[in-house]
Amino acid sequence: MKYLMTMLLLVTGLVAYSQTPMVVAADTKVENTIAAAVEKLRVAMISGVRKDLESVLSADLAYGHSSGKVETKAEFVEAIVSRTSDFKSIDIQDQKITVQGTLAIVRHILTGETNDGGKKGHVRLGIVLVFKQVNNQWLLCSRNAFRIAA
Repeated sequence: MKYLMTMLLLVTGLVAYSQTPMVVAADTKVENTIAAAVEKLRVAMISGVRKDLESVLSADLAYGHSSGKVETKAEFVEAIVSRTSDFKSIDIQDQKITVQGTLAIVRHILTGETNDGGKKGHVRLGIVLVFKQVNNQWLLCSRNAFRIAA
């Protein structure tokens, strides 16, 4: 009887364990690759070099601003290259990267200095980026910004 109870507890424990979702630590190499893509985007947004900017963007990009405006890849690239949206500096803080298969979600705080249309400004925004892996390259497919307290 003692043997039967031990086996019953063991089987019950195994069944319960098998029903528990497994949490797998994100691969640091993958996270570093995604962080490098974020940095490439940051540098390209400041430099305004079309080729550099386009190299990290998905063709189906949806780029959302804190105002609610959403741009396509072509609209976003043109705004940066033409300096309609002109970042003089961008700093990223509190970055967190979550990888789910071929998708990655990046959250961070962006602070920066702007000069849109000759009007200097300062931004401090919460940012959520979604990257997708395409042919071993991580491309930005969605960006959403929201205002946060100063």
